[in-house]
Amino acid sequence: MTDFLLTLAILAGLNVLLASGFNVILGYGGLVSVAQPVFYALGAYSSALLSMKLGVPIPLAIVLGALVAAITSIGVSLPSLRVSGDYLVIASLGFQLGIVHIINNVELTGAASGLSNIPSLIEGKHRAAVYAAAIALIAAAVVFAVRWLVGGPYGRAITAMRNDEEAFASLGRDAMRIKIVLFALGSGIAGLAGGLYAHFFLFLTPDQFGIFASATLLTMVVVGGTATVYGPVVGAVLLTALPEAIRFIDLPIAVMAPLQGAVFTVLVIVFIFFRPEGLLGGAIGGLKAWRRRGRLPTHEKGAR
Repeated sequence: MTDFLLTLAILAGLNVLLASGFNVILGYGGLVSVAQPVFYALGAYSSALLSMKLGVPIPLAIVLGALVAAITSIGVSLPSLRVSGDYLVIASLGFQLGIVHIINNVELTGAASGLSNIPSLIEGKHRAAVYAAAIALIAAAVVFAVRWLVGGPYGRAITAMRNDEEAFASLGRDAMRIKIVLFALGSGIAGLAGGLYAHFFLFLTPDQFGIFASATLLTMVVVGGTATVYGPVVGAVLLTALPEAIRFIDLPIAVMAPLQGAVFTVLVIVFIFFRPEGLLGGAIGGLKAWRRRGRLPTHEKGAR
């Protein structure tokens, strides 16, 4: 039971990283993408292959995997954002399907049978406990880094760009650069999570990084609260625990898998229509408060 809870804690920490990175893109950047699981995959496979094939030290391989994801994201976002923001959805979907297809058919990545024999970052009797503590620290560091970013001067520029891109551009500021940076940052965080995943579970398969993973991440961010620092944390923890709770109902596998997907779908629909700001959004955070930061109070408008 202890190992199960520790593994669940590790998965929750990884999902916090993924949801926080996705929130940087979707919540703060206003960029709709479905490719976050692919950058997760790029980080995982890059880190695993670098350590397996080239003997790169595992901590360095994880960092390099995150960089591979971030740099690759620029190649996806740059051409699509220059045409129109809506094209990012199409480009990210095509990119996701293409990369998963390549992973599924290339011998180097283990093809459909998966990549195994990945070296472990931590060995020993208390491996899971140490890894859970390390993941918690890394996730906390990333969350507070996002908080520092959006709460500082650069965050005010992001606010202005997110609220009114045309007005922001009329001031001579480069909205495109901010979007690309945010997309790369969120993708790099996903790549970091992928490397950490690979060197604990020691096995990767393309099925882990499909469309269902995109829907799961979207649910985490929407339920927790888009454009809030701690909303994705709450959403990630809740929606990591929820599927495990459903398993205790002891339903047949043929029923359980569709039920999990249905629950996620219903949650997204309910929150979009009845509480679009999420659990932690509203007056204290989320898109409403985020937009309000870029507006002057009525008396200040009159004074100017």
